[in-house]
Amino acid sequence: MASKFDYDLFVIGGGSGGVRAARMAAGTGARVAIVESYRYGGTCVIRGCVPKKLFSYAAHYHEDFEDAAGFGWAVGAARFDWTRLMANKDAEIARLEGIYERLLNDAGVEIHRGHGRLLDAHRVEVETGDASPDRVLGAETILIATGAAPSYPPGHGWEHAISSNEVFELESLPERAVVYGGGYIAVEFASIFNGLGVQVTEIYRGPQILRGFDDDVRNSLAAEMVKKGIRLRVETTIDHIEKTASGLALRLSDGETIETDLVLAATGRRPNTGNLGLGAAGVAIDEAGAVVVDAFSCTNQKNIYALGDVTNRIALTPVAIAEAMAFVDTVYRGTPRAMDHADVPSAVFSHPTVSTVGLTEHQAREAGAEIDIYRSGFRPLRHTLTGRDERAMMKLIVDRPSQKIVGAHMVGADAPEIIQGIAVAIKAGATKQVFDATVGIHPTAAEEFVTLREPVPEPGRKAAE
Repeated sequence: MASKFDYDLFVIGGGSGGVRAARMAAGTGARVAIVESYRYGGTCVIRGCVPKKLFSYAAHYHEDFEDAAGFGWAVGAARFDWTRLMANKDAEIARLEGIYERLLNDAGVEIHRGHGRLLDAHRVEVETGDASPDRVLGAETILIATGAAPSYPPGHGWEHAISSNEVFELESLPERAVVYGGGYIAVEFASIFNGLGVQVTEIYRGPQILRGFDDDVRNSLAAEMVKKGIRLRVETTIDHIEKTASGLALRLSDGETIETDLVLAATGRRPNTGNLGLGAAGVAIDEAGAVVVDAFSCTNQKNIYALGDVTNRIALTPVAIAEAMAFVDTVYRGTPRAMDHADVPSAVFSHPTVSTVGLTEHQAREAGAEIDIYRSGFRPLRHTLTGRDERAMMKLIVDRPSQKIVGAHMVGADAPEIIQGIAVAIKAGATKQVFDATVGIHPTAAEEFVTLREPVPEPGRKAAE
């Protein structure tokens, strides 16, 4: 019998989660369409994870050139070209965007360009914004995957600041920059600017950067960033921004006024739920504006689903992709399942990098668990010849009764590459005895995770150096 709808599935949002859901659903034989108002690939590909890491690579080279001397290399005067980096970044992002669209086409997904807005629980209006007429399309199932966008703090003068969106379009590199915020985006861009030779001040209202991360991670990273020349101001806010003849003047909460050429607001992101017609479709949102969903990513309307950052669960690209796969299994493959949000590993591409999986020490203690803490701080082998005063930190949190590893945290070079493997072990329920029985790869930093033998004494614990 012919369906009364134009499509079986209509996806609003062409980021990683929406594209994966559309492709996989089409692979089951469903008639699928997708709409995107900006560029296919979403925040991660176009103006997030991928270009950010390319910038992070670029920012590392100034230390690499300096460090080369300790290994016998004579490196001439290095010159950085921001314009060339931007052009190469743009070319790579355009290539990836083309891949995303090709994958959708190959899967048989019908691609729309414009703003998708719900008219009711089954109809989507596609507003093209150009001379072509808007279209109203019907779908049995609708998936909202519109992600999130940067938000600016309240106060005067923030129209002179930029967000993490605009930073990827800067025509020139500033001499001075202020990064406002203490989350992963803030510390990443503070590190990037610093590595590219910019005089950086990072200002954060809280007592320490990276709120929500393990305290040893927070303190270790802050110390290393300060060593690299970043001026870190905590428990401070920007009360006023004024444009001047020479740049921007910032009045701080402690009464000080500082001047800079650029202010990057990195104070959080908000779900993209504005002008989506959620009210017309009867879709519930929470106080933060996020779409409310159950464990299967279903909203309060049984045929409307949502996934990724717009649901404000765990705002990570791989999580959105995993939620998309669970959605397809549930709706189109007859194998309902909820995405498991426990023990999701994450990384911060600061300098040095941070990576973590599982519980923080505070979370474990707050839950009333009996735990042992294993921690090590050391100077990486590389820097015994460079002379650089950079230290790595590694930490394991062990549930004492079961001996299961419930948390792993690292600050140091290649932390994300190392923690990815540790995350597999934690997901599999590995115990401390399994780690102890594992032979380390020598000489590596990673081997430290399997050679930690003595827990940190309590109370007044001290790091095992």
